[in-house]
Amino acid sequence: MSVSEQTNHQRNKSTTYNIMSSPLYALVLLLSFIRPSTSNPSDVFLLAGQSNMAGRGGIHNNVWDGVIPPQCHPDPSIRRFSASLAWEEAHDPLHADIDVYGVCGVGPGMSFANAVRESRAPSGGIGLVPCAVGSTSIDDWSKGGKLYGTLIRRAQAAVSGGGTIRAVLWYQGEKDAISEELARAYRPKMERFIGDLRGDLALPSLLIIQVAIATGQGPYKDIVRAQQKAIHIPNVVTVDALGLQVSEDYVHLTTQGQVQLGKMLASAYLCH
Repeated sequence: MSVSEQTNHQRNKSTTYNIMSSPLYALVLLLSFIRPSTSNPSDVFLLAGQSNMAGRGGIHNNVWDGVIPPQCHPDPSIRRFSASLAWEEAHDPLHADIDVYGVCGVGPGMSFANAVRESRAPSGGIGLVPCAVGSTSIDDWSKGGKLYGTLIRRAQAAVSGGGTIRAVLWYQGEKDAISEELARAYRPKMERFIGDLRGDLALPSLLIIQVAIATGQGPYKDIVRAQQKAIHIPNVVTVDALGLQVSEDYVHLTTQGQVQLGKMLASAYLCH
């Protein structure tokens, strides 16, 4: 090697060394190893039922006020399963692309997830699978129907890449309060729904946390509530919404009521 070549070689070595030893290079190298997580959440929860589960908190004159309380703030460890079957960071309204025929606002899902995260954060994160649709009866959720089929398909797709379905959060029954006949038939229909759901998901002990309704779309709310409370199946837990703040439409919980309900659902899950 000539003297000129040796000089150029030393200069190139010096330049390379200076770049590789710089703080900027170290940062670039570190970032090259960081990739966004594409794995499924480890703890998955199905949210099903009608409009109070879909979330009507903050709805006034058919418009959502956009107010998100601190208990519902997004967190990177909490994700939702979108209508297009993709995991994304969760935020209210959770059901915006699911309950498409109603205006969605704050529901119990985010306050539930944050309460679980703060108490017992799963290492793989929390996944919420919104499936609720407003103004639906227990018959609408029976096996063979569209809603039931969608619930099963979304549940299976949500854990196809990993994760475990930990519980179903169920808030439904207001529609069945429109007639005494429907109200009195609620219990056997709900018990059949639970059995079908557990069977089709191959989860015979799947935890079901149902909400005893506080309002109704008809005058037979108390009969539906009694039917709900009469369900005595292992791993079926009832949380009572009676006493939570209700909006001016006398059917839907307010944002404050939804936040409190989410905490109650989380407490029932964590205690169980």
